[in-house]
Amino acid sequence: MEHPVNRFKRKLLAGQSQIGLWCGLPGNYAAEIVAPSGFDWLLFDTEHSPGDVLTVLPQLQAVAPYDVSPVVRPAINDPVLIKRFLDIGVQTLLIPYVQNAEEAKAAVAAVRYPPDGIRGVSALTRATRFGRVAHYAQNAEREICLLLQVETQEALGNLESIASVDGVDGVFVGPADLA
Repeated sequence: MEHPVNRFKRKLLAGQSQIGLWCGLPGNYAAEIVAPSGFDWLLFDTEHSPGDVLTVLPQLQAVAPYDVSPVVRPAINDPVLIKRFLDIGVQTLLIPYVQNAEEAKAAVAAVRYPPDGIRGVSALTRATRFGRVAHYAQNAEREICLLLQVETQEALGNLESIASVDGVDGVFVGPADLA
């Protein structure tokens, strides 16, 4: 079985504009309602909603048949939480409250397998299609998109060093936080 392609990351790398919708409702029914609405991506928020790994999984399943890319915002830059989202098949993450290059490096390490990172290895996850994706561990980095959220004056001051960390695909500036 082929490695699933991350359409969001491919469009980002190609410089294509994308329009998305922020989803704070943790239900799969709501996700399925908005999935065919024409957006390029849907962000499933677990930082400021009651969503978690167990609610994101059915959201991913609900949007899978549609031409929309799921993006997930974990509640925190935590390697265990990040690993759990990756293992259920999330390919694009928006990590909140990244303040400096060290925190950016920690996020990169969380999404990469050793020797380049600290992501734990399991061959029987939803991300690997339960062991059916050939060479998943070797190719995962190519399809994982890591976005970091800058939300404070300190982080803005470190924006260049955060964005220049190898493995960071993009930076999102939190307008409400900075307001």
